[in-house]
Amino acid sequence: MAAYDVSLDRRSVLKGAGALVVSIVLPGPAARAAPATAILRPPSPSQLDSYLSIAEDGRVTAFFGKMDMGQGVDISIAQIVADELDVDFEQVSVVMGDTARTVNQGGGSGSTGIERGGVPLRNAAAEARRLLLDLGSEALGVPSDRLATLDGAVFDRNDASRRVDYRELIGGRHFDVKLEWNGSYGNGLIASGMAEPKSPADYKIVGRPFPRRDLPDIVMGTHEYVVDVKVPGMLHARVIRPPAAGSVPVSVDESSVDHIPTARVVREGDYLAVVAEREWDAVRASQQLAVEWSESAAAFPDMDELYDHIREAPVVRESAGGGRASDIAPDIEAFNAALGTADRVVEAEYEFPFQSHASMGPACAVCDVREDSATLWSGSQKPHYAAQGVARLLGIPEDNVRAIWVTGPGSYGRNDAGDAAMDAALISRATGRPVRVQGMRHEGSGWDPKAPASVHQVRAGLDARGNVVAYSFRSKGFSAGDVESNESNPSHTYAGLVSGWPLAAVHRFANPADRYELPQKLRYWQTIAPLYSGASPLRTAHLRDPLGPQMHFASESFMDELSVAAGADPIEFRLRYLGDTRDADVLRAAAERYDWQSRPSGATGRSGDVLTGRGVAYTRRNNSVVAVIAEVDVFTATGRIWPRRFVVASDQGIVMNPLWLRRTLEGNVIHATSRALFEEVRFSNDNVTSVDWLSYPILEMADAPEEIDIVLVDRPELPPYGAGEPSTRTITPAIANAVFDATGIRLRRAPFTRERMRDALRSGT
Repeated sequence: MAAYDVSLDRRSVLKGAGALVVSIVLPGPAARAAPATAILRPPSPSQLDSYLSIAEDGRVTAFFGKMDMGQGVDISIAQIVADELDVDFEQVSVVMGDTARTVNQGGGSGSTGIERGGVPLRNAAAEARRLLLDLGSEALGVPSDRLATLDGAVFDRNDASRRVDYRELIGGRHFDVKLEWNGSYGNGLIASGMAEPKSPADYKIVGRPFPRRDLPDIVMGTHEYVVDVKVPGMLHARVIRPPAAGSVPVSVDESSVDHIPTARVVREGDYLAVVAEREWDAVRASQQLAVEWSESAAAFPDMDELYDHIREAPVVRESAGGGRASDIAPDIEAFNAALGTADRVVEAEYEFPFQSHASMGPACAVCDVREDSATLWSGSQKPHYAAQGVARLLGIPEDNVRAIWVTGPGSYGRNDAGDAAMDAALISRATGRPVRVQGMRHEGSGWDPKAPASVHQVRAGLDARGNVVAYSFRSKGFSAGDVESNESNPSHTYAGLVSGWPLAAVHRFANPADRYELPQKLRYWQTIAPLYSGASPLRTAHLRDPLGPQMHFASESFMDELSVAAGADPIEFRLRYLGDTRDADVLRAAAERYDWQSRPSGATGRSGDVLTGRGVAYTRRNNSVVAVIAEVDVFTATGRIWPRRFVVASDQGIVMNPLWLRRTLEGNVIHATSRALFEEVRFSNDNVTSVDWLSYPILEMADAPEEIDIVLVDRPELPPYGAGEPSTRTITPAIANAVFDATGIRLRRAPFTRERMRDALRSGT
C-alpha cells in the first residue's frame, strides 16, 4: 500500500507515552526516501501526550508548536522541560512546527517563542513529573510526598538507593492524562495540569549557556534546508510573474517551450507557471516562455513623490489604539488646548521607506497534493497557518493537510515563504505530482511583501523650564495588513490573488511603545489605500518587529530633539518621565556600561575628516525593555556612517540561556543597522526595481560594528519575555541621534545612505 493511501491519527502512530515509532514523512533524507502523503490528525491541546513523551530508553521528546529562526528557541524549550522533569539536558529533543506532531501554538510570532510558547511545555512537564512521582509511589511502595526526582528517576528521600527510572515507570507508554486547555489556538494557547511548575530558585538547567545543536551541521554544510527536500516523482516549478503590477497574460504560446524536455505550462486564470522534471529545464522554460502581457493596471507615484503621496492620500482608517477606527477629535482638541500654554513648540516629521525582507535566498516549498489530502514542506514561520491556507486554496479539510516546517533562507515576518507554499500547492493540484517551487533572486526581492512606508508627525510643547506640557504623535502610512501576518487566507498570497481570490486587506498600524509619563499625551495612526489593489510587488505586510523601527525612529529621535530644546542630557531628559521603573533601570544600565558623561547632544564646533558622536534610544516591546547607546563615526568626505560601537541593555525577565540571548540581541543589532543605513525599496511607476543585492544593498562586513556590548538585566522573579525583536526598534533612532551629536545634522528620513549624509553635510541641514 502506498503511503499516501494511509489515514492515521497521531495516537495510532505512537507507542506508549507518545514516543514516535513510525514516521511517514520527514524533511531532508527521509523525504527523499519515502513518498507522501499520509493524513495524520493534529494532536489535541488538552492531552499531556501532545506535549511530551518518554521513550523506552528514557529519552524525552518535547512537541513544540512553534519554530526557531536562529535564536535557539528550541534549546530553551529543552532546558525548560529538562528542568521540570529533572532529566539531563542532552536527554531532551524538541520537535517543532510539524502540524501532525505539534499543536498550533502560533508558529514564530511576536517574539513569543519562550514567553508564551514555553508555558504549555513547562506546565506539561511539571504535570508529567507529578504523575511520575505517583507511579514511583506505587512501584516503591512509598508515599509520594516522601519521594523526589533526579536524573530521570524517582527515589526515596530516606533511602536514595531505592529508586526507579522513568523508563521503567512510563517508557514507551502513554500518560493518557487530560490537561486544562483555554480553548485558544495560536500564541494564546495555554494548557496546564494539577502540578505547580518549579520556582526559579530550583532551576539547575534554565539559565545555563547551552549551544545550539544544529550549528555543526550548518558549519559543515550538511544541515537540511527546505531547498534540500526531495520527494519521489517531484516536478520542479517556476512561477511566471508579470513584468508590471496589474499586467495579466493576454496570450501564452506554450509551443515556445516544446524544445525543452518535459517542460509544460500550468495556467489557472491569470496564474501562470512552468514545470519540468529537472530544475534547470524549469528555469529555461520560465525564461523562454512566450507571453503577451496586458498593459499595467497600476500607477505607482514617482519614487521621489512617495512621501507626498502618503501625506496627501485620503485616510482609510484612523485609530488611537488597535485595529478599530476611533474618534480622536476630542483628544486633539485637548492636546491643542494644552499646547497653547507652552512657552515653546517643537515639531518634526520623519519618513520611513518600503523595505524588503531580502532573505538570504528566495523562498522554496514542496507540496504533494493527493485527492483530498496534501503534505507541505515549507520554510514559513507559521506552518500550522500555512496548512490552513493550503486547505482553503484546495478546498479540502484542514485536518487533511500536513505542514512540516523545514529551515528556510530567512523569516522574521511575512516574507515570500507563504507565497511559495501556495504556489506549490496550486501547481501540484494542477499536475497531479509533487511539486517543488523555487524562486529566483529577482523574485524574492521584487515580489516579497514589503514593510510599509510611512510618515510620522510629532509635536510637543515645553514650558519655561524645559518640561513637556503636551505631546502628540501621528503616523500615516500604508497598512501593515495589506498582506496578513500568516498565510491561512489565500487572499493574502500571490497565488490566491492571481487565481481569483479577492483582496482581503486589513487596515492596521501602531503607536510607539514606551512608558513615558507625558502630560496630555496623544498618539494615533492613519492608514491609506494600497498603491494597487491586487497582486502587487508593493503589497505591504510585517517585517521583523512589525512597525517598530518606523515608530521608534520617529518617537526616539523626537525625544532627542526635545532634550536638545530643553538643554538637557538626553538620558536625564528621558529619566524625568520614566520614574522608578524597569525602563529607567535598563536605561541606567546602558549608561553605566557606556560610561555616559552628562551633557546635551549636538556638535559643538567640531571639524575634521571623521566626526564621532553618541546617541541613545529606549523602547519597550510588550514586557521586554531595551536601551541602546550607539557610537558612530561620520566620514565627512564620503558621507559614510559607521556605527562603531553599540551598548545594548536588555531586560527580558528571567534569562533562560544567556548565550543565545546575547546572540539574538547581536543579530537584532546587525539586522536593524542594515535597515537604518542601506535598505530602501526602489520602484518605477508599475514595478519594483530593487531586485538584487546591488539595487537593494544590505550591510556588509566593512560596515558592521566593531563592538556590540550586551548588558543582560536578569530578573529571575519575572517570567521570560521575548527577545527576537525588541532591540530592533531601538537601533535606527540611536544611530540618528548619534549622527546629530557628531554633526549637528538631524536625519529625519531613513535609510541614512552615504549620499544623503554627504548632501546634508554639504548643505548643513
